[in-house]
This record gives sequence, C-alpha cells and structure tokens, in this order.
Amino acid sequence: MSLVELSVNFFVALFALIDPIGNVALFAAATVGATAAGRRRLALYIALFALIFLTVIYFSGLAILQFFGVSMPAFRIAGGILLFLLGLDMAKDDFTARFAEEAVAGDPPLSTSAYARQRFERLVVPFAMPLLIGPGAISTVVIYASEAKPFGWQGAAAGVGVLTLVCVCIVAAFWMASVISKALGRLGMTIVVRVLGLILCAMAVQFIIAGVAASTKGLVRHDAVVPYSAT
Repeated sequence: MSLVELSVNFFVALFALIDPIGNVALFAAATVGATAAGRRRLALYIALFALIFLTVIYFSGLAILQFFGVSMPAFRIAGGILLFLLGLDMAKDDFTARFAEEAVAGDPPLSTSAYARQRFERLVVPFAMPLLIGPGAISTVVIYASEAKPFGWQGAAAGVGVLTLVCVCIVAAFWMASVISKALGRLGMTIVVRVLGLILCAMAVQFIIAGVAASTKGLVRHDAVVPYSAT
C-alpha cells in the first residue's frame, strides 16, 4: 500500500468513526442560546483538543492508557457511563433552559471567548471524548500509526495531515449548528434535544454492552454487540 492510499484510508476510517456531520445536531443541542460567534469559537476549541489528543495518541500509541493500567474495554464502559449521564441530562426539561439562561445571564454578559472556554470545560468530557474521540477512533489512530512507520518522517507527516484535515471537518460541520438552531427555533430545538437525549442514552448503553463483551467471554450475544449486521 502506498502512502497516498494509506492516508486516504486513514482519513475515511477516522472521519466515519468521529462522524462530525452526524454530531452536528448534538453540538447544536449543547449550545442552545449561544451566539453564532460563541459556537464557532467553541467548535475551534473542541477541534483543537481533538487534534492535540489524537496527535499524542498517534505518536505514543496506547502508552497513556497502559501507563494508567486502563484497558480499551474499561475505557469504553467508562465512556458509556459518562455519555449516559449526558443523555439523561439532555432528556430533562431544564436542559435547554439552563444553557439558554447561562448564555444570557451575568452582568456584564460573557464575551465570546469567555463563553467558549466555559462551555468547553463542561463539554470536553463527555462530548469531545468519548463521543467524538471514542475507543474506535483511538484504536484506528494507533493501527494506522503503526502502518505508517515504514514510511519514516513522511508517514508521520501524512498522519498528522490526516488528523488535521479531520479536525478541520469537525469545525466546518459544527459551524452549521447555528443554521440548524435558527431553522428549528426554541421549541424545535427543545424537542430535538429530548429525542437526542434518549438516543444518546441508548448509544451509551451500547458502549457499555460492547465493553462488557470485550472483557468477558460468552456473557453477551454477538448480535447485541453488533446489531443490524449483514451476517
């Protein structure tokens, strides 16, 4: 496989796993009441975090998790629990109201950068990780980093280029959140948030099921781990 083919495959796999387009609605739900400038700045922070974290993983492999003695199944289960709490919070009546109030509260009001920093501190976990950067994305980065090693510095540069391009896609996709919010309005966003909260809870349970299946033998059926598979 050439370096170009490796880079293309790496980008397609990582883009599909992070799924920035599919998470636009969730990002819009988590930033209800924010200004367009605040959303754009927050999207930049999240993408920058993703780029730094994935770059560290690209060059260190699983050394970070190994240092703390954490397995990928344990990481998946912990991530599932955090996602479940976020989904439960989204399904509550006061979720959109709380974010909207925080966006307008305060005397004087928060600046764009201050809002973005405040919201980033709350969304970096579990939104940025493990919703965007989950076990699948981490494993993919590690695998392709090992495959790029024979290409030397060119492989390393290509890998960082792919990570950068994916993070640019995250920013571009999340900037669409303002359009979605304007189109749906406050009532529409409230409905979407609650529905997405239920879906996120289900996704979290699926994370936990996969983590339990990977850490045990024969305890969980295969069709529960990989539902709707073609086989």
